[in-house]
Amino acid sequence: MSLDMSKYLGLFVSEATEHLEALAQDLVALEKKPGPQTIDSMFRHAHSVKGMAASMGFETIAVVAHRIEDLVDAVRSEPEKLTRELVDLILSATDVLLGFVRAALDGGPTQDAGPLLGQLNDRVIALQGRPVQATRVAEDVTVHRAGPEAGAPDPKGVAAPADVAAPATGTAAPGAIGTPAVTGSPVATASAPEPAPAAKSDSGLGLPPRFAVKVRVQPTSQAPGVRGFLVHKKLSGLGNVFDLKPALEDIRAGRIPDGLISLELETSVGEEGLAQALRNVSEVDTVSIKAVQQQAVAPMPPPPAAAPDGPKIVGQEPARTVRVKTELLDYFLDTVGEMLLATARIREVGKVLPSNARPVLEESVYRLHALVKDLHDKVMSVRMTPISVITDRLPRAARDIARKRDRDVDLVITGAEIELDRAIIDDLSDPLLHILRNCIDHGLEAPEARVAAKKPPKGKVQVSVRRGRDRVIVEIEDDGQGMDAGRLKAKALERGLITQEQLTRMTDREAFMLACLPGVSTAKDVTDISGRGVGMDAVKRTVENVGGSLEIESERGRGTRFTLRLPLTVAVVQLLLVQVGNEIVGLPIAKVLGALEAEPDKLSRSRDRALLPYGTTLLPVHSMAELIGVPSDNTARTRPFVVMEGDAGKVALQVDRLLGQEEVVLKALSRPLDLVPGLSGVTILGTGRPIFILDVPRLLAA
Repeated sequence: MSLDMSKYLGLFVSEATEHLEALAQDLVALEKKPGPQTIDSMFRHAHSVKGMAASMGFETIAVVAHRIEDLVDAVRSEPEKLTRELVDLILSATDVLLGFVRAALDGGPTQDAGPLLGQLNDRVIALQGRPVQATRVAEDVTVHRAGPEAGAPDPKGVAAPADVAAPATGTAAPGAIGTPAVTGSPVATASAPEPAPAAKSDSGLGLPPRFAVKVRVQPTSQAPGVRGFLVHKKLSGLGNVFDLKPALEDIRAGRIPDGLISLELETSVGEEGLAQALRNVSEVDTVSIKAVQQQAVAPMPPPPAAAPDGPKIVGQEPARTVRVKTELLDYFLDTVGEMLLATARIREVGKVLPSNARPVLEESVYRLHALVKDLHDKVMSVRMTPISVITDRLPRAARDIARKRDRDVDLVITGAEIELDRAIIDDLSDPLLHILRNCIDHGLEAPEARVAAKKPPKGKVQVSVRRGRDRVIVEIEDDGQGMDAGRLKAKALERGLITQEQLTRMTDREAFMLACLPGVSTAKDVTDISGRGVGMDAVKRTVENVGGSLEIESERGRGTRFTLRLPLTVAVVQLLLVQVGNEIVGLPIAKVLGALEAEPDKLSRSRDRALLPYGTTLLPVHSMAELIGVPSDNTARTRPFVVMEGDAGKVALQVDRLLGQEEVVLKALSRPLDLVPGLSGVTILGTGRPIFILDVPRLLAA
């Protein structure tokens, strides 16, 4: 009977990719700070990939993963064997495996693994002093088949159904990767698979130690369900979870009595490893971590066969999480957004009904809006993703760039647990990577130059993430040589991007932003990493397209800081609606500090700029009609002024009328409107009228 594994292909690719990326991250961390826990984690990742690949019939992947496993095992016993060259080799092997895994999904060609396997075999022989062992595919299929429920994909590996034999050597599942010739590395099958070695523990049962863990989600947490789910995800990645209370679906829904979560965990990381893992989850306090003595028990008799329609009896609680495609979440979000707009439209239609018929309709519309809004919030909570999805890849990138440029770099990342809308996360990966490249390639000096400047030979790049009201602020800062404002001005003038008059009036802060113009770079040489004057313009454009902003600060000899201010979400926003002439525009409530009325003719002035008294200060006044280029209604003597936050401080915007607040669904702008500075999106009111949402700081800077 042939086994069709194609239905598990998507899960295999997803799980294997996560394991390989985590393996590379652990390897970079191990190079900086050796530790047994990191080595154990690497071994688990390599072993998981080997087992999953063997189950799927991808023999080349299984062999390469086995060789990585051998190398990690050699380092486990003698950490001093971990050299830079060995790290380079293992990282190259993980890159090749990632290529094989992605090719499995696409069905595309793969490179010949023979040369890489030759290098791996030679290094294994040199480290272990003995020939390499054959990879036993059947063994790994058997090991990874022992999941929570026979015949179902296991969260730690893709398992074949228990009543079906593993694919024979040389037989691949549909879409499987071909098996190139592997000299000296046979892929053998075994008729009698050997059991996997048991983890060491003090219990004498051959099981990992078990710990009783109790944590408390802080009462001030705005999303207790998310925090609780992150605790479960973090701990389940360290071992097997038992006796979870409350149940996972209750935790995800935020139903956590007194914020307490308890569970038992089989893991080899120890109490300190558990404590460290929990410290990485914000808004969660560790109540207790206690070792649990495991008792030997007699094997239970097999359960009675269930009726055909009866419930399945399993030995372990099945997983209650599923993987959902981001495209499906986007569809849900768009649909719920349309439902919110339709609800607002019904409310507007109800205003023309007779007064005696309105109460029933208004009550029904209010109930409908509450249900749709709750559904929208649930979809949004699923879309929220820790920014660690991006930042976890940066240490590997920093190491590779530093190696190419003969730099020694210490990369420090803080606040990676802060969450953003997945739509923003997806667009943020390339900008962060490009800024990191610039910091290491252009910002940091060579070690000898740093010593001459009385700096440590090792450069430092700090990536910090923090929350600020309605924004997430990401800062990337280096302690390098800084940017030369004069050279940036000269380069921009040479290329005709600014005039001599503009150059004379330009501040250094404004000059640093010239680096975001196409073709402007102060690099002395062009490398394969950067220096061509391209990229920062794309970074700025990408950040602004998601409703954020980019700032650059620098000081010669001290370093450069890039600041990205990003919105939490790109879906629903609260607006203050204002009217200017015949136009209605929306201002984000999060940026509005207040509103008041005054007579424009009685305002004080400074250098032809009207000033509005606000508290104990005077704020510069800007006419909204002039900013957006529409005629204003000049009949009213007293005008409303909206006080808002700008990049350079508070400002007052003169408008014709205040129309009130509205919760709206934000729609992205299409070309060419997305090129207009000062427009952050568009929405549709309940009346069916489309209006623009303004980005005031960008509008003032235009």
